Amino acid sequence: MNILLAVDGSTYTKRMLAYLATHTELFATSNNYTVLTVQPHLPPRARAAVGKAVVDQYQLEESEKVLAPVTKFLLRHGIDAKTTWKVGHAGDTIAKFAESGKFDLLVMGSHGHGTLTNLVMGSVATAVLAHCKVPVLLVR
Repeated sequence: MNILLAVDGSTYTKRMLAYLATHTELFATSNNYTVLTVQPHLPPRARAAVGKAVVDQYQLEESEKVLAPVTKFLLRHGIDAKTTWKVGHAGDTIAKFAESGKFDLLVMGSHGHGTLTNLVMGSVATAVLAHCKVPVLLVR
């Protein structure tokens, strides 16, 4: 199975990884894993003020802060996952990446804040569910 793990470094990412570790049908070395994190676009004025190279380096460093602990966790369990990061609106970017990568399953943690709908699932999870045609497993 080709599985995409969408991560943001939050407590919900840790819960999602803990859930996976206890479900051997999802967490097996026979599966292929890709770990994705999404960095937000910086406002154009901020980008112009500091320059493209500084912004790109910042986004790379922030992505590495999220991806490094997840990679370490997976390696401890014998899973050598691919990692990648993108820039954009998290919900839309995750959904598009899941579809373009032909993943069998998208697994992600779910936050709870904002309006009533977002209180139940989180705004990123809501956007992913609205735009993604790949099956999604939300872990709370």
